[in-house]
Amino acid sequence: MSSTGAPRNAPGAALPEVCQGFLSYLAIEKGYSPATVRAYAADLDQFEAFLARRSRSLAAFEAITRGDATAFLAELHRLRQKKSSMARKLSSLRSLFTYLLKNQLLQANPLVGLRNPRQEQRQPRALNVDQAVAVMEGQVPPGPMGLRDLALAEVLYGSGLRVSEALSLSVDDVRTDRGFVRVRGKGNKERLAPLSEAAKERLVEYLRLRQELVSGSAGDLAQEALFLGARGGRLTRREAQRIIARLAAGAGIGQGVHPHTLRHSFATHLLQAGADLRSVQEMLGHSRLSTTERYTHLDLRRIMEVYDKAHPHATEAKRPDKGEPSDKG
Repeated sequence: MSSTGAPRNAPGAALPEVCQGFLSYLAIEKGYSPATVRAYAADLDQFEAFLARRSRSLAAFEAITRGDATAFLAELHRLRQKKSSMARKLSSLRSLFTYLLKNQLLQANPLVGLRNPRQEQRQPRALNVDQAVAVMEGQVPPGPMGLRDLALAEVLYGSGLRVSEALSLSVDDVRTDRGFVRVRGKGNKERLAPLSEAAKERLVEYLRLRQELVSGSAGDLAQEALFLGARGGRLTRREAQRIIARLAAGAGIGQGVHPHTLRHSFATHLLQAGADLRSVQEMLGHSRLSTTERYTHLDLRRIMEVYDKAHPHATEAKRPDKGEPSDKG
């Protein structure tokens, strides 16, 4: 145990007590996942290390200024941190100071008016339909582990789940007879996600043999977990990433395919098929419609590429008859 009573392996165990209280608030009152709390703790750890080099500390939070935060961002920029990562770290600091204000531990927020770094215009990667089908129909070893791999891929693509949502599923969350799974998303929000016919078939096949993986489990949690690892415990994020990468490689797609790629593909293919944005937002569990709108931009870019290549009046430079004599006389 640390001097403040927190376990040494707990997120933020080395941080000042006020930060540990903030992290507990995120976990207990806000219902944030352990992974999210660890991310906040890592951001605060990095800011605390930065302050230490300036002979400061988060323990003396009343003395922290907007200049400290600006200098922190400048250092991250020098270290060539991604702007999305810089924005997330700044968001973590904002959340901490909002917590301090809410609990009347601070008179004013020093970060008021501090803008996020301008973000790169990045679009989520998506497979085309043929590539997605090839991943879903990948060759796997016979037995429960091979069926687990295909069932996991089908759930990620067929239901558009985040990898953390898929890995936190329990057997009782799956209703193949009703065609949905009960999902706990960000902020512990619960929603029902539809199952495709292919996903239902894969899950039924996997569940028939899943018990063979449970036998090696040492804990009760694995008894209820849907996706199990080789040792009988709940499948980890790293194992899931390896599974999807292996299926993609077997389909000849190459590198850079992750579990989230299948979620992106799910959203993109629905919108291409004419699904309305609000329905896709609900299925993805997005709290903001603007997050879902990224996929319309991706689809629009694909449409414009097709147009530029195919339409004779798209651009003069791309016309196949450029420079050739006219048939007219």
